[in-house]
Amino acid sequence: MRTLYAAACLLLLIVGCSQQQTVEDFFRKEMRDMHIGEKNYSYHLVHKEFNVVHKEDALVIFEETHEYGEQIFIAYFEKENHDWKWRQTRGARWDSPIKWSSMNQVPFIYSGTISDPSIAQIYVGDEQAAIIEVEEGKRFWYAISPVRDAKVNVLKEDGNPRSIEES
Repeated sequence: MRTLYAAACLLLLIVGCSQQQTVEDFFRKEMRDMHIGEKNYSYHLVHKEFNVVHKEDALVIFEETHEYGEQIFIAYFEKENHDWKWRQTRGARWDSPIKWSSMNQVPFIYSGTISDPSIAQIYVGDEQAAIIEVEEGKRFWYAISPVRDAKVNVLKEDGNPRSIEES
């Protein structure tokens, strides 16, 4: 009986120690480490998605509030040797005149804020963007494109397409 009990305890110890870090835990730790000592700082996770470009990667969309105002960010993570790695980040202000931006390395992730309620869809090249309702009147979009310099187009509710420039 003692041998069986010892074996069960050892198994629980091994399983408990080998639990892999979740992307949420990794994200919280990185955010805490990046913002040590900042006053009037907070963040909130808005959206997460897994296996977006390949298996064991993730996108995280989050808002930050600090002394300079409120911003929204999209971050790309990949798992490497069982550990999450923060690969790229792009951010935007809600009131920014810049309508969108893209990441400069693979994967090319395009993103931006939407303040115009008549925008129904956004396309980056042939890829339809995901639109996330963050809160009343605030939407954020992103698309992953295989092309570095893709055209960004919006489709209004009235059916009229329109190309938009980065700034």
